[in-house]
Amino acid sequence: MGQVADLFRQGGIFMWPLLFFSLLALTVIIERFIVLTKARINVNEFLTKIRKALLVNRNVKEAIKVCESNRGPVASVMKAGLLRYGHSREDIEKTIENAALYELDRLEKRMGVLATTANVAPMLGFLGTVAGMIKSFATLAEQGLTNPAAVAVGISEALITTATGLIIAIPAQLAYNWYTTKITRFVRDIETATNMLLETFTEMDGSGENKA
Repeated sequence: MGQVADLFRQGGIFMWPLLFFSLLALTVIIERFIVLTKARINVNEFLTKIRKALLVNRNVKEAIKVCESNRGPVASVMKAGLLRYGHSREDIEKTIENAALYELDRLEKRMGVLATTANVAPMLGFLGTVAGMIKSFATLAEQGLTNPAAVAVGISEALITTATGLIIAIPAQLAYNWYTTKITRFVRDIETATNMLLETFTEMDGSGENKA
């Protein structure tokens, strides 16, 4: 810890905003990991239960209970659609679309923090590099080559901030890409589930008409 503290002091004033962005990004990474992990369900198993409740048992309330017993965006969107059963197809589709947009917004919440950190942290590091080089050249202009240690202080500051900016940006960018991939999978699952629901409603209505 002592060595880290020394490097932090040597990095100069730009280490403070870099520290802020690193803590902010770490918090978002942990929070999004927990949220996205909890939201994941076995979609195939879930859809099988929904279809059984609707086609075999002819019980919409049972299907709604299946949704309520599962967490995540897929179950929430499906529940919204099930609650509109009996209305026009356009009404059901509009309800599903609004629910999907709401869930997508929840999934993408705070993702901008990771994207911003990945972009800004290297810039802050390079800004610290420029500041450190300016300090080195100013020292060199004043003292010449008689005090190389003083010149090295500015160079050290420049290198430390650059490395710190990259160390922060790389994990932030990796986490952003990984979470974006997971969110895309959720979107695909929602599309699959809602298409299945609409098809099931059509089958239920069709079978009802045939019986009549």
